[in-house]
Amino acid sequence: MSNLTILITGANRGIGLELTRQFSEDGWQVLACCRNPEDAGDLKELASKYPTVETFPLDVTNYDQLAALSSQLEDRPIDILLSNAGIYGPRGGPFGEVDAAAWRQVLEVNTIAPLMLAQAFVEQVAISRQKLIAVVSSKMGSIADNGSGGSYIYRTSKTAVNQVVKSIAMDLEGRGIGAISLHPGWVRTEMGGPNGEIGVNESAAGLKQVLTETTLTQSGQFFEFDGSVIPW
Repeated sequence: MSNLTILITGANRGIGLELTRQFSEDGWQVLACCRNPEDAGDLKELASKYPTVETFPLDVTNYDQLAALSSQLEDRPIDILLSNAGIYGPRGGPFGEVDAAAWRQVLEVNTIAPLMLAQAFVEQVAISRQKLIAVVSSKMGSIADNGSGGSYIYRTSKTAVNQVVKSIAMDLEGRGIGAISLHPGWVRTEMGGPNGEIGVNESAAGLKQVLTETTLTQSGQFFEFDGSVIPW
């Protein structure tokens, strides 16, 4: 059994829900956040099954709500702060057809909110044992891996958040806090679609292993769910 704590955003479905389940099965205290926990039937079921799961309402782009939650949890050590909530935005959007308003919305959720989350909870991470901030990014944010073009909105949001993670890693190294980006794989979820290459259980299990085994010496890197390093 573990007495470590992880905070997960977007915990009501997909990878976030499965990570909540797997961490709670291992005895971790899970602070499971989503916009409307009362409407999240699967998450409520997990919380009723595992007493280590606590649910909290959180819209990651509502920064007043974020600050209030941080105050509520100000004395709680958070070993892993996992920014998992994200959106894809409009599908397609080839060159010449990019929707600027939709782009701003995706950047808000996928790029700005993870930094605001880290800033809000850095003190709770600092008093923990593991001291790790992690962001679920995507290989689509890798510039080196872009061999097909397009997908401007989603790609740029993930490329930008990778830069956020790299700067966090450098800025907080002196406090013993690590920061990493994660690629969950192409997963069969609501976002990934039915043609994904792997199931949510496999992705979450791999991510969990990376999260629990990462050390400060690996801070500032971009990891695939299987532990391999992805080029920026």
